[in-house]
Amino acid sequence: MGSFSLVHWLIVLVVVLLLFGSGKISGLMGDVAKGIKAFKKGMKEDDDVPAPGHKTIDATSATDAAKEKDRATRS
Repeated sequence: MGSFSLVHWLIVLVVVLLLFGSGKISGLMGDVAKGIKAFKKGMKEDDDVPAPGHKTIDATSATDAAKEKDRATRS
């Protein structure tokens, strides 16, 4: 009694298609897809930008700094 059977879901689907039409539903799904793509693009751009308080160090500059520190401790 608490759950719907397959026949109930098919009737609901037919009513929704009659009310909205297939054109509106496909347009809505296209808008949802655009929103998801924009969200993913925004998340990717956030990952590319470092936080204001954090410094990024290139591997070459870190290696050079380590070599200079090593030379300073040896002399």
